[in-house]
Amino acid sequence: MFTGIVQAQVQVNEVVQRDNFIRLTLQATPALLGTLQRGASIAVNGTCLTATEFDEAAGWVSFDVIDETLQKTNLGTLRPGYRVNFERSLKFGDEIGGHIVSGHVSATAEILAIKRSSDNCAMQLSFPAELAAFIQPKGFIAVDGASLTVGAIEGDSFWLHLIPETLAVTTLGSKQVGDRLNLECDQQTVTIVQTVERYLAQRGQ
Repeated sequence: MFTGIVQAQVQVNEVVQRDNFIRLTLQATPALLGTLQRGASIAVNGTCLTATEFDEAAGWVSFDVIDETLQKTNLGTLRPGYRVNFERSLKFGDEIGGHIVSGHVSATAEILAIKRSSDNCAMQLSFPAELAAFIQPKGFIAVDGASLTVGAIEGDSFWLHLIPETLAVTTLGSKQVGDRLNLECDQQTVTIVQTVERYLAQRGQ
């Protein structure tokens, strides 16, 4: 589990591609890798991945990314030199500054528009129609692993309003129209909506 509070942007060092599989290696400071164990979970652009190999002193960690993850997320587009959002898993006693995030990406969303001013940034993202019931104004959503609040909804798209700190700490500040971002809907909202839908279906409504 994660909080959606991105700890750092880290650089992609290597992407080894095979058929429906990649070995992804990220550069990360020893501080980010402290106490890491093989098999631990790390959110990379909001996608929960398992650390398969790492070297804390040298500052790198590797992951195996399989076909299902490549189909659901934007990780298959990564190349050496790209930067990604990085978050270690939640520990008991940690402050939850965002919301509970599983790292199970619902879908990817295309950036449709970006409006920037001196201290503000508004970003419009598309979403698949099947997620419409789970995306609510002022509700939580994780975008490339960052815990954010949904703004206005327009058809099959919604707006995000990003503060300078979010733009600086995460990769969202460097994104452009046409880029695709990972979406994870708030799991509490998903559970409530699906429970109500099942209840109404059972009652024939």
